[in-house]
Amino acid sequence: MELEEQSGNMIISSPSNGILEKLYLDEGERVSKNSTVAEILGMENIKLIAKKELSSLELTNHFLDRIKNYDHELNSFITLTEDHAINKAKLIDKEISKGILKPLSGIPLAQKDIFCTKNIKTTCGSKMLANFISPYDATVVKKLNDAGMVVVGKTNMDEFAMGSSNETSYFGDVKNPWGKDYVPGGSSGGSAASVAAKLIPCSTGTDTGGSIRQPASLTGICGIKPTYGRVSRYGMIAFASSLDQAGIFTRTAEDCAILLTHISGFDPKDSTSSKKAVPNYVDDCLKKFKSLKIGIPSEFLDGLDDNVRETFEKSIKILEKNGCKTKKISLKSSKLGVSAYQVVAPAECSSNLSRYDGVRYGYRAKDVKNIEELYKKSRSEAFGSEVKRRILIGTYALSAGYYDAYYLKAQKIRKVISNEFELAFKEVDLILGPTTPDSAFKLGEKTSDPIAMYLSDVFTVSTNLAGLPAMSIPMGFKNNLPLGLQIIGNHFDESKILSLAHHFQQLTDWHMKSPAEY
Repeated sequence: MELEEQSGNMIISSPSNGILEKLYLDEGERVSKNSTVAEILGMENIKLIAKKELSSLELTNHFLDRIKNYDHELNSFITLTEDHAINKAKLIDKEISKGILKPLSGIPLAQKDIFCTKNIKTTCGSKMLANFISPYDATVVKKLNDAGMVVVGKTNMDEFAMGSSNETSYFGDVKNPWGKDYVPGGSSGGSAASVAAKLIPCSTGTDTGGSIRQPASLTGICGIKPTYGRVSRYGMIAFASSLDQAGIFTRTAEDCAILLTHISGFDPKDSTSSKKAVPNYVDDCLKKFKSLKIGIPSEFLDGLDDNVRETFEKSIKILEKNGCKTKKISLKSSKLGVSAYQVVAPAECSSNLSRYDGVRYGYRAKDVKNIEELYKKSRSEAFGSEVKRRILIGTYALSAGYYDAYYLKAQKIRKVISNEFELAFKEVDLILGPTTPDSAFKLGEKTSDPIAMYLSDVFTVSTNLAGLPAMSIPMGFKNNLPLGLQIIGNHFDESKILSLAHHFQQLTDWHMKSPAEY
């Protein structure tokens, strides 16, 4: 599908699917019925549904059709909940006809398959949970359901969120819509790919070391990881509990703000969730932009690909011309982030995944002679190689005689990284850099080299170690593959991040670009 500029408005050239009769752009101008809703930024449909100009059922069927038509190429979904979605959409339409309108009534959504969903399979991309049906909803799921959203399916992911390419899933690799020979990033690759290909207007993800921001960057969309504790982790299957955080994928910063407002807040079911009041991120996002002081860490530019560096510098110049001030800063310890992360995260993973033993739930090996063999066979048969690798590393790091040498040292580095960020934010409002060192790499390119794979997260892991909020937004291309701009804020400064992201998107059109095939 091709996008063309006409009279200052984006006009979409695409075949009609006969679903929609009328749509509106931001400016309020009518778009031809030959247009499809997939081209319209997702949350704009809230207004159409509220005005009864578009039904939730029409919208839901539209995206279900797109998933059926295109996802066999991308493999971004593990489970499609068609019956559930249609029934929910009909219910929403009935409620609206009676004057009951919820904040996000009728908007389709995909949930990363790490969030427990009542009466729907939650696999975590693993053979271990391939047939697990949760008896309850995660808090993130419940909040979005209560807001009126329609879940159309569960997205593919790296097994137990362990991966940077979405190649470790038991259910197969996810392909990047910008080039199906390339990875979409991980672990939330299915969520990112589905939004990038316009199979869904928005999706949830989780970020332990960059698993929202990195795939957002590689697929050319927006992805935000809030402050640790901003969003409840209840019902979100744990990888590394002190690092995991739920977040959002959309096409625009404004849409991120809408969804983040609804999933944030204190949850008594999560002891790590914050009681700090939740602002209206939408209002904050759309307020008149105020000049901000932006820090540029020299460490984020060392050894950077020339094309990525050039694209990043152009982005900075755009912001400077429009009121932002920049300052060179140093985050020396950020270079140690990957090393510290690859000790802390596996250590927590080895503990969290010990519950999958073939006894209580999950995969159970057959033809075993005793309980010890049951444990061994169930875990060895159901876990993939990357999960096994991290469990072994984590168990080793926590073992007697090595705890001080590895785990304790990694935690000390983590504290140093946090302190450096704290000092930096006394001088600047936000920190910017490329989200990833390069554009998407080819499928299979790094699977035999775990170290090279881990280094793809070199710019993202430090924020998780420090518990900071961060976001990736599109900033350009390299060889027709997207590049992302990472915006890092101080604790609970999501509003500043979203404001800058929205401002940047008013000055550029990178977020409007879509893979031609979709």
